[in-house]
Formats: sequence, C-alpha cells, structure tokens
Amino acid sequence: MSTFPLFATCPRGVEPLLAAELGGFGATEIKERNGGVAARGDRLVAYRACLWSRLASRVLMPLTTFPLTDTDALYAGAKAVDWPELFAVTSRFAIEVAGHSPAVTHTHYAGLKVKDAIADRFRERDGERPNVDTENPDIRIHLHLHKQEATLSLDLAGDSLHRRGYRGRSVEAPLKENLAAAILIRAGWPALAAQGAPLLDPMCGSGTLVIEAAMMAADIAPGLARTRWGFEHWLDHVPKAWGELRAEAIARKSAGLAHDLPPMAGQDLEHAALKAARSNAERAGFSQRIAWRLGDATEARPFGERPGLVVVNPPYGERLGAEAEIIKLYSLFGATLKRHFRGWKVSVFTGRPDLGPRLGLRSSRQYALFNGALPCKLLNFEIAAGDVAPAPIAPEASDAAAAVAPASPWARATAAREANVAPAAAEAPTGGEDFANRLRKNLKHLGKWAKREGVDNYRLYDADLPDYAIAVDVYDTGERHVHVQEYAAPKTIDPVKAEKRLREALAQIQHILEVPGARIHYKLRKSQKGSAQYQKQDEREEFLPVREHGVQLWVNFDDYLDTGLFLDHRPMRLRLQREAAGKRFLNLFCYTGTATVHAAAGGAVQTVSVDLSNTYLEWAQRNLVLNGFHPEDRERRSSQDNTHRLLRADCLAWLREQAAKVRPPKFDLIFCDPPTFSNSKKMEGTLDTQRDHVELISLCARLLAPGGRLYFSTNRRGFKLDAAALAPLRCKDITAQTLGEDFKRPPPIHKAWLIEA
Repeated sequence: MSTFPLFATCPRGVEPLLAAELGGFGATEIKERNGGVAARGDRLVAYRACLWSRLASRVLMPLTTFPLTDTDALYAGAKAVDWPELFAVTSRFAIEVAGHSPAVTHTHYAGLKVKDAIADRFRERDGERPNVDTENPDIRIHLHLHKQEATLSLDLAGDSLHRRGYRGRSVEAPLKENLAAAILIRAGWPALAAQGAPLLDPMCGSGTLVIEAAMMAADIAPGLARTRWGFEHWLDHVPKAWGELRAEAIARKSAGLAHDLPPMAGQDLEHAALKAARSNAERAGFSQRIAWRLGDATEARPFGERPGLVVVNPPYGERLGAEAEIIKLYSLFGATLKRHFRGWKVSVFTGRPDLGPRLGLRSSRQYALFNGALPCKLLNFEIAAGDVAPAPIAPEASDAAAAVAPASPWARATAAREANVAPAAAEAPTGGEDFANRLRKNLKHLGKWAKREGVDNYRLYDADLPDYAIAVDVYDTGERHVHVQEYAAPKTIDPVKAEKRLREALAQIQHILEVPGARIHYKLRKSQKGSAQYQKQDEREEFLPVREHGVQLWVNFDDYLDTGLFLDHRPMRLRLQREAAGKRFLNLFCYTGTATVHAAAGGAVQTVSVDLSNTYLEWAQRNLVLNGFHPEDRERRSSQDNTHRLLRADCLAWLREQAAKVRPPKFDLIFCDPPTFSNSKKMEGTLDTQRDHVELISLCARLLAPGGRLYFSTNRRGFKLDAAALAPLRCKDITAQTLGEDFKRPPPIHKAWLIEA
C-alpha cells in the first residue's frame, strides 16, 4: 500500500509524545515540528491515528505547498490541486485557515480565495461546483500560512480530535482532552494503571483528567464514539478497512471493561462541577467505575490498597483576590500531600509555575506544555514513602444509589472497609511547631474568655512570633471561619523562608482549628495606596451573618481586604450601644455601619452615618435592615422616616458645611474613626489623620449637644494627639478601655479618646 505525507497537530510541548505515538501506529519518516509532527504513512496509519491518537488535535494530509506572494498566488496554488480527484461535487466543504503571512493578512479573505479556486476547478471539469457548509461540512480543507509559504491539506479527522464525544457541558476553563492525555502520560499513568494503582484528581472540575485516565486504563480508542469523519467523503476512502479497524477497537473496549479497572476518583468543591463530571463519565461509559466526591482539595485523602497517582490542574488565580486564594490553596495542598500521600506520585499541571514552591515539594521532573496560548508547567513529584496506611474514599454522599449498592469491586471493598474500620485521628502537620504551640495556647486562653464574655468573633493570633507575621481571626457564622492576613515581609526577609512559614502556619491553622481549607480566607496585607483598600478582591458576593452584643452583622470574607467588621472596635461598639439610649448619634467615616447598628440597638432616637463609599453605605443599610431598622431611602430621600440616615459625602467637607450653618445640627454622641490617609478621587484634596485631626475634632465638637460625647479613634501608628491645639476640649485617652482581651498586645492596634466640651 503506497504511503503519503501526514501532519498531526497537537498542543505545543506534546510533540515528542505524539511522535512516539505515530511510530506505534506504523508511521515512518517522523519529524517533530512546532505544534505538530510530520510523518509518512498509508491509509491504515491515517485511520489508526484518527481513531486511536490520544494526543493529536488533527490528522492532516498535506496536498501541496507553494510560494505565497499575494492573494493571486494563493488562488493559483489552490486551483492547481486536482480537487475533483479528492471529493465529489455533491460533498459540502469548508475552509479553515491558520497561521500568518505578510503576503495575506486577512485570513477570512484567504479562505474565500481558496474557496473560489476549488469552486472554479470543479466548474471547469463538471460544469457545477460543490456547496460550502461551515457548520457541518463533509470535507474540511486546512490552509496553513507561514511566512512566504502556504500549505493546503485535507483534514482526515474533519474536526478536532480532542472532542471525544463524552463532554456535554463543562465548567470554567476545562482542559482539552488531548492535553489531559499528555499530562497523564508524562505523569506515568499508563504504567501505574497496568499495576492497578489508584488515581485521584482532587480538583477535578468537569472530570477530564479522570475520564481520560479511565479510557487509557480500559484500552478505549478515544475516537470510538465519534460518528463523523473527514475521510468518509474522501474518494480514496476504503470503508472495509476502516470497518475492520473500528471492529477491533470495539472488541478491545469490551475486553478492557470486562476487567476491574484501577480505583479512580474525582473530587471538587463545586456541586456544578461534579454534576458535569458525573454526566461526562456516564456518556463515556464509566458511570459505575469512577467515584465522585464533593470536597476540598486540601482535605483530600488517599484510597485504594497501594500508593498511586494524584494528578491535578489547579486554578490559575487571575483576579486580585484569587491571587491570595491560590497562594493559600497551593500552601495547604502541598501540606496535605506531605502529610497524607506518602509513597504516592503527584503531577501538578499549572499555569502558575511561580507558585510551585508554595507546595513545599521538590519536583523530580518538569515539562513545558501549553494550554492553548498559555505557557504551563507539569511538575512531577514523588512523596517519600511512610507507614501511613491509605484510607478509602467513598462516592459523594448525595449519590444515594452508589452509596447503597456500589457496583464496582473496588467500591464494594471500600464500603466493606468503611463499615469495619474506625476513622484514624488526624495526623498533625510537620513544621511550624512553635507557631502551633502558640496557637494552641491562645486558643485555650481566648477560647475560655470568649465563651465567658459571649464573644463569637475574635483575634486569635497577631504576629505573636516574629517568624510568623500573620493575623488570625476566628468568626462564628454557624460554622467556624478563619480570616488570615499575612503582613508583607520586608525585603530583608528571604522569600523562600517566608513562603515556608506561611505554608506551615496555614497547615497548623487548618489542623488545630479543625476547619476545612474552603473556610480559611487568606489575604496578603500591605500598605494601601489611594483607594486600593476599597478595591474588590473577588466577585463572590457571599455575605454571612455574625452576632455581636445582641445584634447581627453581615461579613464578607473574600471580596474585600477587610471583612466588614473591625474586631478591635468591639469594646467601642459596646460602649456606644450602652450610651445611646435616647441620644442622637453621628457616625463619621461609618464604613459598614456596624457602630450605627449598635447605637440603634441601644435605643438611639436618631442616627446619621456618613461615608464616601456607596459600597459601604449599601452594606450599612443591609446591616440596619438585618436588625429591623429601616434607614431612609438614599435614592428617594423619603421623609416618612428619617430616624436612620445614610449620607454619601466627604466627611471633612460635610463637617465644614454643617459647622458653618447658623444652627448646626446637634448630636449627643459622635464616633469618628477616620482612615490613616485618603486621596480618593471622590473627595477634594487629601485626608491625613495626623495633619487634619485637630480640624476634624474641632468641627465635631461644634456639632456636640451640651453634655455630648465624642469618641475619636485612629489606627495610625505613632499618632500624637495635639491636646494643646484642642483646648479647651477635655481629651481623655481611653485606649486601654477599648481593647478587648484578644487585642491586648503592644503596641495597641488603635488609640482612642473620649472628648467632651
């Protein structure tokens, strides 16, 4: 049988694997190219490549390569091909253009020129031309432009080979199936599968890696489920030869599925992802062969009778807030692997190789691969063996049918083990023992204090040890959440050591506080410029209620740098609540209105809250409504109830305006907690608390009713109150009285004064 040229395309970085695969199909004269492999083969080689290639994107049969000087040369080169010898005039065709050339810069126009050339060639011979069908063509022609050359090829597959036919709908940014196969081959899965080793993808998304692993283990041809092929309308196609190859593939699939497959499982934190994964697995024929579990990757555990392979494609963290989350994820996931997956192989495919060190593991091999145009790395690790016995993993609890009657032998064995084996105690992570001891000590002391005082949300740790410069806040929303803020290390600190300490701290926090990784919220705290502190970190819009001194307040752990509740002001809010009965209350720089809610709960007859941020005023409104208070509609300025007013304004400018009135409004209780510095575009000039505090306090004093009280607070380090400039106001430092047990660490996190006329 005569041979002809072939060119199989693939994701960049996969070329060596594809070359070896084509050699196994019988191809000769194999040469790796950028983004594909050139070879020669006969019709059977081409058929095998289409049916069995796990790595190719397309299998092309080059027809001609010619110089490209302009569009006329493109037309002439295309017309020189004897198209009527390749397909019938009744076949519908489409042109696909790839590549770049300075001679032809408009790919759509290039496709039209080739279409015209094909149509004219048919018309000259047959007197009629074939129709174009860009959606479902019988024949697909591939035009590749490269510098001063053009290559025309017949696409034998007719569509990208990564489409196996099992994917229905997917979650965000899925891997293409052929890239997933390449990752598994580089991870050593074919050999591990032959040994019966288990496989786990703890961030499985729509299940591509696990399903591709199952297809390899079951010896299923990746193209077997496809119903349309480009070569079927090629006039040199031999249906009998193709039918024999396909019958062989069907027999191999039956034989593969007749045997027990290695234990395979996918885990994800999103219900929608698991639903898509389960549907995809069912279409691929593995509904009873793969276990799917809802869970956090940082709580993944080994399963099966022996060590196996963990293969994962973590999210890339492209948004501002996701950057912090991805750092947390890598740190906790690396700690989980070291603690629980001893003896296992691990392959991490990542578009963020800079985060690889966050895993705290030393890779044995690295491979450069591309996910589309994105350069990525595949990091292979071998976790040192230990004496920790692997634990079973069960299908997702909501999958009642599988839980009641597991179908596979592995699932039955898992159910039997679960019925007879008590869960082992959680093993403590290694590293960060000093931090762990301090955290336990604080938890014992502050936990008792919080329970005694009825405090649900408090600071557990605040850079108590210089080597672990983080703040750890505990919140109770009905479930425990932990908000972790890392203070940016100075440039003198080795970043490798800083990464290691953060990784140790996060692992110890997860273990000691017994909280899943999804409820640990990590932020990197550094000096904020301009409005950066108000900039959204994420878009989750997930607000949860917490309780404090008899009121409820909304917190958001992910979307902003702060949660919406300054824990250090908890005693101040209680003081305001106790003094507010029958008072008119003014809250300046009100943030999310938490002090206003406390004053309203304490019986204030009127509250006015002023801030420049619409976001925070809307948050304040929600906080008030949550507690049964109905603030004035800021849009409609309803006069029916002005008990609680929310005003969007530059506080300093507003104070100047109010104080200048002949009869300025009077308040019995004022709370002023300005930011350290602000240069928001929404305000005139800038605000500097040290520079402007005398004017701020003086203006507030003009709005005080006789016998009224002003509470002034600032978090500015090194702040000095200019008492002389504020005479004759009486200014009393009450900082110590406004610090709860959880904030009694020098230096004080804030300073506070009681100011009276």
